[in-house]
Amino acid sequence: MAKFRLPANSRIRKEGRRFEAPAGAGNVRVFRIYRFDPESGENPRMDTYEVDMDACGPMVLDALIKIKNEIDPTLTFRRSCREGICGSCAMNIDGKNGLACVTAIADVKQEVRIHPLPHLPVIKDLVPDLTDFYAQYASVKPWLQTRSPAPPDGERLQSKDDQEMVDRPSACILCACCSTSCPSYWWNSDRYLGPAALLAAYRWIVDSRDEAAGERLDQLEDPFRLYRCHTIMNCTEACPKDLNPAKAIGELKQMLAHRRH
Repeated sequence: MAKFRLPANSRIRKEGRRFEAPAGAGNVRVFRIYRFDPESGENPRMDTYEVDMDACGPMVLDALIKIKNEIDPTLTFRRSCREGICGSCAMNIDGKNGLACVTAIADVKQEVRIHPLPHLPVIKDLVPDLTDFYAQYASVKPWLQTRSPAPPDGERLQSKDDQEMVDRPSACILCACCSTSCPSYWWNSDRYLGPAALLAAYRWIVDSRDEAAGERLDQLEDPFRLYRCHTIMNCTEACPKDLNPAKAIGELKQMLAHRRH
């Protein structure tokens, strides 16, 4: 399927279709949703859906599923766990990146405006192409690298303090909310690894069981791969798991600075 790089938050001038709520619905919320099908040859548009909240669950994902099942089956989006664990339903909701499954409709005060994650190629509607994002994650070699033989019992143990170093970074679900909220990533995503990949790199560098910290830091010693971060902090604000990629990136910079002196 063809893919087009369209900023998800760009102003879409074409008004799309409107689907009104059933007659007699007394608790109606309006959802304006970005629609784009590259195979149709048409420009992007914003479709409007009126949803009866008395017959809908409380989360944005509940409304999307209701719209697809009962109103417009052509609407396309990703979802899986519905528990804020898989990261599949990451999208831009009311101007902020987040997970549709844990975003309460009640927390959005006006009409609910939904776009795909910003500044990624759009495959269809709310589905961005994450090919490059996953390739950047893979480039930091997010697995344990060792040279010494494994202990006789087959496990490489670490202290509680050492485990706590990797505990929070390991909670990343690769939803891409952080990287796609970062202006540096928007303009340099071909060379800047972005907050998610750098958080993964940090997680393995500080892992007491890993024996490739030097090589990992060498791979980050580059004007773009790491140092395009300007500490804007959008990544930390956008993370639905309350992680702090900006802090991890700052500590990576300090590690490299200390190596030079």
